[in-house]
Amino acid sequence: MKVTIVGAGNVGATCADAIAYRRIASEIVLLDIREGFAEGKALDIMQTQTTLGFNTKVSGSTNDYAKTANSDVVVITSGIPRKPGMTREELIGINAGIVKSVAENLLQHSPNAIVVVVSNPMDTMTYLTLKATGLPKNRVIGMGGALDSSRFKTYLSQALDKPANDIHGMVIGGHGDTTMIPLTRLAAYNGVPVSEFLSEEELAKVASSTMVGGATLTALLGTSAWYAPGASVAYLVDSILNDQKKMIPCSVFLEGEYGQNDICIGVPCIIGKNGIEKIVDLNLNEAEKALFAKSADAVRAMNGDLKSVLS
Repeated sequence: MKVTIVGAGNVGATCADAIAYRRIASEIVLLDIREGFAEGKALDIMQTQTTLGFNTKVSGSTNDYAKTANSDVVVITSGIPRKPGMTREELIGINAGIVKSVAENLLQHSPNAIVVVVSNPMDTMTYLTLKATGLPKNRVIGMGGALDSSRFKTYLSQALDKPANDIHGMVIGGHGDTTMIPLTRLAAYNGVPVSEFLSEEELAKVASSTMVGGATLTALLGTSAWYAPGASVAYLVDSILNDQKKMIPCSVFLEGEYGQNDICIGVPCIIGKNGIEKIVDLNLNEAEKALFAKSADAVRAMNGDLKSVLS
């Protein structure tokens, strides 16, 4: 199995490292526009083989898409961060142009690949990729919900003082500080609702911490996070390549599900060899439905800035 990751920065390289170390794919190609950068990252990862005990082949390429040919999964992390004085519309316009070009180039060489979108704003870039490429919706997946859910479970673990791997919970909605919806009502510790252990005030604090999880790390690090995003991509790719049928919240195109149409937004999905194999319809209560509709409105408004790119 072959995976291509476009963008050899912190997230892309961490993703490649996790996929290699966990032996998820037999071959990984890192691609970047910076001369020698992807090649250097790939060589560094390869030099951990004998100490970490894996045999995955990792190679790098400077903007040569021919080397990505016949990939089963392609991961797009490309894009620039928002700079001082830059409007949201300007950022979306620049990143949309990058993501559209990358997706089209990748699919020329890997027409059957499943596309995983990481670039921000993630829900909007997932929608752009779907519309610009004409791919079936099961083959275009936005990663954000997997990352947001991992952060949610981490904060729940800390509040409960219990192992994170004993905790189940998910985040749906848009991948943004004001649009994501941590489903505290459905979260559980080994099958027992976390509300049995945590007060409403404590659960509200967990939800709030989750929603600003990315911003918290940016403030601490001076840049966006990379370990958890890279691991979340690897987790998603693993479920695809190994047909694991895991239920993972992902940004996917909705056609009536959750009362929404013509939008990519985070909902729980069964992820397997065909990409999105099923959208899981959660029985949301009225408050959660209202939050989801509000989140969808915000994502749809951001999608409006794509008009010039898609026209």
